[in-house]
Amino acid sequence: MKPRELDTSIASPAASAFLAERSPMPLYHRLYVILRDRIASGTHPAGSVLPSENELAEAFGVSRITAKRALDELATESLVERVRGRGTTVTGQAAALIGARPISASIDGLLESLNAIGRETSVDVIEFGYVQPPDFARVPLALDPGALVQRAVRVRSIDGAPLSQSTTYVPERVGRAYGAKDLERTALIDLLERAGLVVGTAEQSITATLADTLTASRLKVGVGAPLLLMKRCVKDTEGKPVQYIEILYRPDRFEYRMSLTRDQTAGHGRFEAEPSTTSMKRKKPQPRSTQSKMQKGKRR
Repeated sequence: MKPRELDTSIASPAASAFLAERSPMPLYHRLYVILRDRIASGTHPAGSVLPSENELAEAFGVSRITAKRALDELATESLVERVRGRGTTVTGQAAALIGARPISASIDGLLESLNAIGRETSVDVIEFGYVQPPDFARVPLALDPGALVQRAVRVRSIDGAPLSQSTTYVPERVGRAYGAKDLERTALIDLLERAGLVVGTAEQSITATLADTLTASRLKVGVGAPLLLMKRCVKDTEGKPVQYIEILYRPDRFEYRMSLTRDQTAGHGRFEAEPSTTSMKRKKPQPRSTQSKMQKGKRR
């Protein structure tokens, strides 16, 4: 076991501001996020000993109970081991967070991107049925009031750990072509095409949100933890909406990348976006990454 060297900069201005800001996220969870990030960045490598409850309480200006609960959260994830008289030691399992090898797929290639993600992950269908959709799904799908949709809630995992929770709304006429078991084995885009549809375009937005009680339990994060929220409406080649989906991603396991290139002909310092990618961070190294692209002009 490596000897502990207390990093006096652990309570950095950014970290202190994060703890001090007004937020619905519990204080202990904010401290947990800071410590987990320092483990993921390699500041506290496997085998090192974290500061004690008293040292954390003094450094961050929080109570000892708050510090204890933050360390207990890390222990619940098996990122640290807590032993009386020996302190809190970062486990070997935490090494999987450091330098995680991402799986990338072009966001411009909707079909290939989703298929690439599907090949590398497993899915559990949590909810499945036919309901009248809420307006936020009915309007993008251009459905009349009272129309039914197939609603499915799925939790996707990679290397045995939750990656995302998706809630999909598909018009009844399309959804009747497959069942819940099909969603566990086959990518939804493939199921839509098997139903005779050809995906043409998609409109997508990305924002941030906080985990509620139900989502937190499914994604194994704390209540109030930050999540990425992706909303997407998929249309066929005739412009008819065939799917509306909202996906909640754990930001420690998923990221959105974009490369910008300056347009030399614009004359105003304008930057043009190059193909973007989504990445899933694995718990352990994999022998290769998967990347797929579609022809220029298609968007995920």
